[in-house]
Amino acid sequence: MNKRTFLKTAGLATIGIMFNPLSACDSSKKTDTTETDSTAVATENGLFTLKSPFELPALPYDFAALAPNIDKQTMEIHHGKHHQGYVNKLNKAIEGTNFANQNLLEILESVGENDTAVRNNGGGHYNHSLFWESLSPKNQVVTGNLKIALEKDFGSYEAFQKEFSEEAKGVFGSGWAWLCKANDGKLFITSTPNQDNPLMKNLAEETGTPLLALDVWEHAYYLNYQNKRAEYIENFYKIINWEKIEERFNA
Repeated sequence: MNKRTFLKTAGLATIGIMFNPLSACDSSKKTDTTETDSTAVATENGLFTLKSPFELPALPYDFAALAPNIDKQTMEIHHGKHHQGYVNKLNKAIEGTNFANQNLLEILESVGENDTAVRNNGGGHYNHSLFWESLSPKNQVVTGNLKIALEKDFGSYEAFQKEFSEEAKGVFGSGWAWLCKANDGKLFITSTPNQDNPLMKNLAEETGTPLLALDVWEHAYYLNYQNKRAEYIENFYKIINWEKIEERFNA
């Protein structure tokens, strides 16, 4: 299987979990999430529509639900201002272009170095949507097939955590750390700058299906942690939605 075919396959696998059910992506059932309402919840439409105009997804938990690991104000600003901004700018950037006829995963697969606005805002929309779903107010532990895979590919959960933390701490400036699944099923850890992600076959150093994402832009943690990125990363493990990560892995 060549790289392009793999990315299409990986994208479909990601869709199966992130946008379930596909048939529910009905633009007639829009939910207004521009208000920083602490009672915002996920809608039956899933995270977000696959085709433009793209919309800000509602959170599947209360803005204050992740505190003290991520505080309410950070969540309100991060979701309602930063993520909303990516959605707005993405819709504007694709107007009158070939990207307007593509779904989000096709956009990410085909975007190139010169497509600056689409690259930044398309990645920002996808990355944040995956990030919100990767978090949970409930303290969870890794189980099932994902636990077996982590132990096989990294030696132990603790070894995975150490490597993932080092990757996240090593991101220079702004970016993301990722746990991904390769075409052969093997797990790997990588990072990307700014709003790039491993689905961008023309830009990413390593490509694969994203399972877990950690936002290490300062706006994701600065109000509570200031310059203590390492502490933010350490507390991230307390709020990972491992049930959702395993669903993606099994897909």
